Amino acid sequence: MAKITAAEVNKLRQATGAGMMDCKKALVEADGDFDQAIEILRKKGQKVAAKRADRDSSEGAAIAKVNDDNTQGVVISLNCETDFVAKNDSFVKLATELADLAIGFDKKEDFLAASFNGMSVAEKLTEQTGVIGEKIEIGSFERLSAPFVGSYIHAGNKIATLVGLSANVDGAAEAAKDVAMQAAAMNPVALNEEGVDQSIIDKEIEIAKDQLRQEGKPEEMLDKIAQGKLKRFFKDNTLVNQDFIKDSKQSVAQYVKSVDSALEVTGFTRVALG
Repeated sequence: MAKITAAEVNKLRQATGAGMMDCKKALVEADGDFDQAIEILRKKGQKVAAKRADRDSSEGAAIAKVNDDNTQGVVISLNCETDFVAKNDSFVKLATELADLAIGFDKKEDFLAASFNGMSVAEKLTEQTGVIGEKIEIGSFERLSAPFVGSYIHAGNKIATLVGLSANVDGAAEAAKDVAMQAAAMNPVALNEEGVDQSIIDKEIEIAKDQLRQEGKPEEMLDKIAQGKLKRFFKDNTLVNQDFIKDSKQSVAQYVKSVDSALEVTGFTRVALG
């Protein structure tokens, strides 16, 4: 039987994030073979993952990343089962490293198959499921492209947003961050009126009509009043029409145009956990 040194145990721990005793046991079982020990830990992760496959993994860390020229952004969520794990520094570090890698991929499937520290991302998630003892998975994977993309991560990594602007002008970085903070705080349902799903519009009109009937309004007036209420819904729930949280005297669209008269918000994405 090979003699297992503390340095070897520490090396395996650094490579996998597994606990010292788990690493020592894996090295003993592998008779000192480092690669085989990693495989043993990975198989342990597969067993834990199989047992916890039906668990709810609604906690975790949402991380937004933007490429060097601010034209592409990605938001991923690394999901787990408990807030205790989600707040762990090593878990957040892993989420951040995975987001750095994700910026280079268009599809979640390709990202999961990508190489990460000698194994695929999917294999790393399985390994960490064994290490941590909770279901670990990539929940959200959202991309955004624009002439300028900015990002915002809310304290605690529970909400992450990306915002696209129509041009890379002076002040674009600050404007994009401000609007990304707006999207995080106000949770708009769409960018503008055109982006609101018809089913949501139909539901809002029906709710408005029901309220008006209960107030005793005549049936022939319901459509007109409901349309007015729908306009209010668009103002409150679409990003560019919302009151700007830093200055409620102007809308988000007006704020962006105050930075540059031709500047517009072209898109956003928002990922929230917990």
